[in-house]
Amino acid sequence: MIPAVMPTYARADVAFERGEGSWLTATDGRRFLDFGSGVAVTALGHSHPHLVAALEAQIAKLWHCSNLYRVPGQERVAGRLVEACFADTVFFCNSGAEAMEACLKLVRKYHDGEGRPERYRCVVAGGAFHGRTLATIAAGGQEKHLAGFDPIVDGFDRVAFGNTNELRAAIGPQTAAIVVEPVQGEGGIRDAGVDYLRAARAAADEHGLLLVLDEVQTGMGRTGRLFAHQWADIAPDVMAVAKGLGGGFPVGACLATERAARCMTAGTHGSTFGGNPLAMAAADAVLDVVLAPGFLDEVCRVAALLRGRLDQLAAAHPAVIEEVRGLGLMLGLKCRIPNGDLVARLMANGLLTVPAGDNVVRLLPPLVIGLAEIDAALDILTRTCREIAP
Repeated sequence: MIPAVMPTYARADVAFERGEGSWLTATDGRRFLDFGSGVAVTALGHSHPHLVAALEAQIAKLWHCSNLYRVPGQERVAGRLVEACFADTVFFCNSGAEAMEACLKLVRKYHDGEGRPERYRCVVAGGAFHGRTLATIAAGGQEKHLAGFDPIVDGFDRVAFGNTNELRAAIGPQTAAIVVEPVQGEGGIRDAGVDYLRAARAAADEHGLLLVLDEVQTGMGRTGRLFAHQWADIAPDVMAVAKGLGGGFPVGACLATERAARCMTAGTHGSTFGGNPLAMAAADAVLDVVLAPGFLDEVCRVAALLRGRLDQLAAAHPAVIEEVRGLGLMLGLKCRIPNGDLVARLMANGLLTVPAGDNVVRLLPPLVIGLAEIDAALDILTRTCREIAP
């Protein structure tokens, strides 16, 4: 008999009832150090006092009013995002998949408005993950996500991730955009690198395409900059963000330049819940913290400490860990054993991590971790590697 909750997840047999900082407490009293952050969502950890206060204040005033009316919180948060990055305008939604759908719609609408309706195809990368809608699973192209959902949405031409020659060779008269994650998360914490991002920007400019970056997982400080593309000193035309933007509250956004988004007029896109007052209170509070002077510098400092300790771990346990990957606090352990085995054993020992493609274990701790959390995580990792080594 099918359960009341549709069984679309392979869930671990644990339930959490409260969290504080980088720690979660299960209903049975066990405590876990959270280096998964709800898959890079709880960027400020659990129950961050500033985020709690902002939501408590807003929840007592107004939850929802719809986008039939002005939402002052949207205007405030959009203005802060625009001031902090390349974008001129922002569309708010509820998730990363919705943000990517908005990006993909914008790409087609832009070229149609420019008198090039035949340009609708996107060059995308192998190993990508862009969401779970029909269009975004087609953009991601992973068989495990596509199986059973034929016919596959058309419009995506796949090339090897990080391969500039293949990217350029795939561009044709119907190409509208290049779509890429600066660091692939689900694909195995694979960093595109600054040279590839710069090459993608150059190819888009040369052929009159839009460059779309999926920063759903890499954005909001995860790599040590507000957005990962800033390491390459380039700017996209369109970008999807979500996850850390709400610190745990469902918020997504499509950011774009004026040139790219001038086609998006009243009625071209919409969302009932997107950018409601509660969501905007959460995003505004997250920005208060992440944009505060010195915050991202501290993320970089802590990330360097964690990366150094993980490199030492990998050197000490080569039968378990092949290499350490990633950027900032978006790190991965490429395993020599099944990554699911390591995730399960780490959880049994009190550390939460996230599996990824290419046999990788993701480490996505809150951006507010310090030396104490690094020490605790490495103690568990070291003990677990000793237990699980072949």
